[in-house]
This record gives sequence, C-alpha cells and structure tokens, in this order.
Amino acid sequence: MSKEIIGILLLALAGFLAGGVYSTWKTAKVLAGALLVAALLAVGGAIAWFVG
Repeated sequence: MSKEIIGILLLALAGFLAGGVYSTWKTAKVLAGALLVAALLAVGGAIAWFVG
C-alpha cells in the first residue's frame, strides 16, 4: 500500500472511533474515554505516518 492510503485509513479509523465516543458519552463514560484515547492515538499515528 502507498504511504497516503495508510494515513487516510488511520484518519478514517479515528473518525469512526470519535463517532463511538460521541454515541457512548452519555451512557458509558469509561468506554467513551477509552475510545477517545484510541482515537487520539489513531490521529497521532496518521500524523506521524504522513510526516515520516
């Protein structure tokens, strides 16, 4: 796969996880927090992938 495809997939994963944070925030804050950390890691990985 090319460098750009993997970065775009990581950003898509981050968006999917952010949607999970939004949908679970009112009912399960601990799960939402874990999803938020995963989303931030995915965004950080995408940025590192694009820069590196």
